Amino acid sequence: MDLVEIRRDLHKIPEIGFQETKTQAYLINLLDAFPQERLEIVRWRTGIAVKVKGLNPGRTIGWRTDIDGLPITEETGFDFQSEHPGYMHACGHDIHMAIAIGFLDKLVNDPIDEDAVILFQPAEEGPGGALPLLEWLKQERTDFLPDEIYALHIAPDLPVGTVGTRPGLLFANTSELFIDLHGKGGHAAYPHLTQDMAVAAAALLLQLQTIVSRNVNPMDSAVLTVGKLSAGTVQNIIAEHARLEGTIRTLNNDSMQKMKQRIEAICRSIEEGYECRLSIDYGSSYLEVNNDDQLAEKFLGFAGSAEGIQAIRSEAAMTGEDFGYFTAEIPGLMFWAGVDSSHGLHHAKLNPDERILDIMPAFLHQFFKQL
Repeated sequence: MDLVEIRRDLHKIPEIGFQETKTQAYLINLLDAFPQERLEIVRWRTGIAVKVKGLNPGRTIGWRTDIDGLPITEETGFDFQSEHPGYMHACGHDIHMAIAIGFLDKLVNDPIDEDAVILFQPAEEGPGGALPLLEWLKQERTDFLPDEIYALHIAPDLPVGTVGTRPGLLFANTSELFIDLHGKGGHAAYPHLTQDMAVAAAALLLQLQTIVSRNVNPMDSAVLTVGKLSAGTVQNIIAEHARLEGTIRTLNNDSMQKMKQRIEAICRSIEEGYECRLSIDYGSSYLEVNNDDQLAEKFLGFAGSAEGIQAIRSEAAMTGEDFGYFTAEIPGLMFWAGVDSSHGLHHAKLNPDERILDIMPAFLHQFFKQL
């Protein structure tokens, strides 16, 4: 099985959340070519769940891979770069899928004792596929519901063959933030007849930046970043509408809720002070990824003695991942897997080292065999 070819095929067809129809069809075609005696394949929306029957099952062990791309125009110059203009696998989900296929191939041809479930999950980048997938498993396919679950994410800054994780908190709570301001536009020469949303948005942006410094406990890490501010149309018309787009990151859900309460209070004050109307949309909000302590220690111990693998204890990061919905209900573990890229995640020139495809499926198979 040529995993490099599979990865490159998938790299050409990136699709955003719940629109992964070509990706699903490509994966189904691969799955149908496997010997079917030990397999059960079920579609869920644009995702897929695959169950591999074990030799002497007492539990079900899960592996989750995400399958969606990002709305980023690719600049790699690869001869296999995206054929979908404006979209790219800029977070490595093409690598994730190829690893999952290689892992599945080993599970089919060299079965482990336990049942294994491979979840090809859509919409990790947004609007979030983990939570609805988990709810579907609990309500309709409990036979596919894992007793424990694992996943990886590529790490551009780590060498190929290096894996990293930690017990407890690995990734943060995250929430998108979109705020629209609606006022009254007009001629630039008559500002007294308007409610200027460019000015209101500027005031809002500055006040939002006080939340972390003045409303969050200094012992609790948090981030509020406004990455985009837009207002107005041309230079001599006072802006009737403005929009702020940003992200919130916290290490616990209580802090996330407190920050949102403070955002809403500040927005109410802007409405009053600038005689305008504001609307807030938090977009996709993800829970923190908390690794099970025992599974993390078991994984690090195994990886530390595995041939060709270097294991490190990672620091917690403000990265967001909807895998946290799984770890909130099922003992689970996520780890970083090095790909030694010169560019980082969500970058138009992300270039992961494909040698990971030679290493990771066999490593996962050996790890699952001893669980």
